[in-house]
Amino acid sequence: MEYLHVQEHQPLPFVGRFDSRTPVKTVVSDIRQTLGVDPEKSRLDYDKYSRALIDAAEVAGVLVMRSGIALGNTHRKLEVSEFRGFAISNSLAPVVFINSSDAPTARLFTLMHELAHLWIGSSGVSDAGTANGREEERFCNAVAGEFLVPEELFRAVWNAGIEWESNLAPLATRFHVSKLVIGRRAMDLGYVTQEQYGLYYQKVLKAFREEKGGAGDYYRNATAKNSTRLSRAVLTETLSGRMLLREAGSLLGVQPAKLRTLAETLAR
Repeated sequence: MEYLHVQEHQPLPFVGRFDSRTPVKTVVSDIRQTLGVDPEKSRLDYDKYSRALIDAAEVAGVLVMRSGIALGNTHRKLEVSEFRGFAISNSLAPVVFINSSDAPTARLFTLMHELAHLWIGSSGVSDAGTANGREEERFCNAVAGEFLVPEELFRAVWNAGIEWESNLAPLATRFHVSKLVIGRRAMDLGYVTQEQYGLYYQKVLKAFREEKGGAGDYYRNATAKNSTRLSRAVLTETLSGRMLLREAGSLLGVQPAKLRTLAETLAR
């Protein structure tokens, strides 16, 4: 954060552009315009849509960080029961952090929720509950839901004549999101109860934990943890000789000997 404060000079115009009294659709429209990602035109599936939104947020100036462990300590997992994500509203270096211990299909909603925090200039932590009473949390949930699954379109295609979970797969395909996001939207709009959605979410999270494999690719994890934007900025300074290897390694939490390979990975 301090490094980017030194490097960046112009405040990002979208941070704090609105507040929680602004109409939800106004904020959604501005986020769409800033990110410029249209899943319909690009024919994106859920994974590609998620990746495109993260990349677009980074290009806009947001540091999107993702990790499931605390400070690189593999013995200290970040529990979903503690938080799903958080946002740090800063006009020079805004941060969105997503807890990778959460089910992958839940993380897209968290991303959009935290971006909504930035647009209203509010730092915040998203907990695992679905009924957060704070006005700002309710507002950010509404923005995330409307961005991913517009209410008018959702109401037009929801089939109340079938078992509610049977709606999830076709609507997930229709809106380029996960079945979990559709379930969340159904709860927010009153089509299913909080208990029904909560049980479904726990089922999805349990399945994710049971099938979760090894630690994954070291360099990909390092980039996700630090954000692509910060990683590239630090590596550029290092490879140009303006920053020492040990300083770069300390900033990114990467062994100095592996920095060049990390740079090559990012360049692909």
